[in-house]
Amino acid sequence: MQFYSDEAIEQVYKMRHAIEDVKAILNDLNDDKIIMKERTVLEVPGTQNTMLYMPCINTKSNYSILKTISIFPENKSKPVSQGVTLLSDLTDGTHIANLESSYLTRLRTGAMSAIATDKLAKQGAEVLCVIGTGGMAFEQVLGVIEVRNIKTINLYNRTYEKAKDFKQRLEDFGVTSDIQVFDDVTEAVKNADIINCATRSEESVFDHKDLQASVHINGVGSYLPEMREIDTISIKHADTIVLDDLHGAQHEAGEFIQAEQDGHFDFNQATLLKDLTDKNKTEGVTIFKSVGAAYYDLAVTTGAYKLLNA
Repeated sequence: MQFYSDEAIEQVYKMRHAIEDVKAILNDLNDDKIIMKERTVLEVPGTQNTMLYMPCINTKSNYSILKTISIFPENKSKPVSQGVTLLSDLTDGTHIANLESSYLTRLRTGAMSAIATDKLAKQGAEVLCVIGTGGMAFEQVLGVIEVRNIKTINLYNRTYEKAKDFKQRLEDFGVTSDIQVFDDVTEAVKNADIINCATRSEESVFDHKDLQASVHINGVGSYLPEMREIDTISIKHADTIVLDDLHGAQHEAGEFIQAEQDGHFDFNQATLLKDLTDKNKTEGVTIFKSVGAAYYDLAVTTGAYKLLNA
């Protein structure tokens, strides 16, 4: 069995590859080629730490995965999110590789946001606001700049210094947008065409009244029922809401669960990413909410493995 580290994968497998592989898996999903069991989420008692276990098979590609990912938000010297995925061949049951999955998790989530952004954000979008500059945020930026010509990036984090470090990381990576760091979220969002939220907040991280009339929002940070990122008013008034996976969102997307309970949202009226087309684009508020699903991990795990063995 082969093993591939995050570093080895990152050398060859990039955002553009992930976007194409996620698009392909969405086609397989529509063709009923995906079989997946519900993600198991186990919270470690007395901590904020969480273990997730995610199985999935693709009867078209004949690959199977079992992903294990840990989310330990208080980590200082190690990444908050760490994962490994077992890849198996369905033709003979051989377990062919283990791939470290922290990078792949971030990359596939960025690719999902890129696909939604490309379909929903206005074509001339130039200003991206990033709320939360932790582990998931970097690839979210890479996804957006892959599909839109972003001239300005506004960064906001509760800890100002972390936002400054994030700016430096983007610049070191080669991002050429004008990057600004804000200590007031209102100022950061008010001119934004696109907003990326990647936090573990239990209350909304921006106020609807501060948004432009036409804005696209990607929410990828909250993944437990008690978490909130996007305010209820934005959900209520959104022209289009897109979910990465209906079952997962119904159980884990806290702000949408609350909005439905309050009578401001209906999960059955949302569009799924697999069904998203250019016809969903509007001039108002659009929202993409991601909680993750194993078939997205299968897409990038298989894609990375093939590229590594090309």
